[in-house]
Amino acid sequence: MLNRLTDHLIVISFDCLSSKDMPIVRELPNFKKLLDGAAVCENVKPIYPSVTYPCHTSIITGNYPNRHRIVRNTLIQPGKESPDWYWQRKYIQGTTLYDEAKKQNMKTGALLWPVTARAKIDYHIPEIFANRPWHSQVAVSLLNGSFFYTLEMNRRFGNMRKGIKQPWLDDFVTAVATHTIRTKKPDLMLIHLVDIDYQRHEHGFAGEESLSALRRQDKRLGKILQAIDESGNAEETTIIALGDHSALDVTHAINMNVYLQESGLIQTDRNGKVKNWKVYCKSNDGSAYLYVKDENDKPSTERLGALLHSLMQNPDNGLEKVVRGSEAAQMGADGEAAFMLEAREGFYFTEDMNVQPLVEIKPCDITSGKYCQAVHGYSPSKIDYRTVFIAKGKGIVPNVTIESMSLVDEGPTFARLLGLNLGETDGRILDEIILS
Repeated sequence: MLNRLTDHLIVISFDCLSSKDMPIVRELPNFKKLLDGAAVCENVKPIYPSVTYPCHTSIITGNYPNRHRIVRNTLIQPGKESPDWYWQRKYIQGTTLYDEAKKQNMKTGALLWPVTARAKIDYHIPEIFANRPWHSQVAVSLLNGSFFYTLEMNRRFGNMRKGIKQPWLDDFVTAVATHTIRTKKPDLMLIHLVDIDYQRHEHGFAGEESLSALRRQDKRLGKILQAIDESGNAEETTIIALGDHSALDVTHAINMNVYLQESGLIQTDRNGKVKNWKVYCKSNDGSAYLYVKDENDKPSTERLGALLHSLMQNPDNGLEKVVRGSEAAQMGADGEAAFMLEAREGFYFTEDMNVQPLVEIKPCDITSGKYCQAVHGYSPSKIDYRTVFIAKGKGIVPNVTIESMSLVDEGPTFARLLGLNLGETDGRILDEIILS
């Protein structure tokens, strides 16, 4: 074990906090307090695809998706209306920050941190939702997290939440987080707050609802900062605030599986349900994977290649780029896919069928032409598509500006602060902010 530089590491992920938010964030009182004297990067490059579960796994492993294998949010379940997500820790290949902390007998906590269900974490309410008619939200949380801890937190604060709806869910998580920081004093605490991301998916990137979510997150940050002070451990604590990806407004949905259906590569029954498939499009919103069921099925692969060539001839179809799986792997994505597709700005992919192949999203405000939906998942090469990293406290050099960094640099840096080692990672330790 390396020398430990901090006693308590609190990591708060503000899902979908973008570099473009910083002019507003810098004027919010609690973010302003955190930023004063902090090490800051407003140019954090996300991973590919830039969706929540791969991003959060890259944060706590220091590796790209093609190594930790959380390459998408959801499993490949063709035709399933609500596919299961990569909820459980078992899907991650390799070690994680919380695994290494537990090996050193550190007290660990995680609240709604993706891909942690059934992980060995002391104070743990995982991000998982009831995805079967016979499931209840409380039951799946109890069975996949810390049973008695979850029971106690729901007894204390459960009246604050309305299932998994926002903004009530983040209010619940914040109440649990502040109580845990004050009373349990974990060595490592991972907190995932989703309000901004939720509002942007529903109302667009810069809608009033998204701005309100930013203000609510500032208030939640203030409560967490207050809890750290009240814990008596403020001088021994490092606090990290970060985003996992940005988002872009969209005007059109590309329903790639409809093209595959029309080409005979997906067969459906009379009710429109998938009964057989040779190629399937798995959406990451701004990008998508194309999987060939049988890699030896040359006719289907050739038919798919011809379809993609045809679609790329017309920019109005919304496709910006098509790369082979081997090239996607070099960008950190899933090399097991036959192809990876990137959408043009304003377009995104769905897995829908029984609709038109290209669907325009109607403006929510006809007068202004304002669109009401923003998504992510795009390539990190998209212009003005970056997220944020803020670090302050024990072990951090104050007032450092990091010109640029990658999401995968965060895990190795967190490990170094706790005196841990994640092994050989794709990311680097941010030595320029470490007080040694």
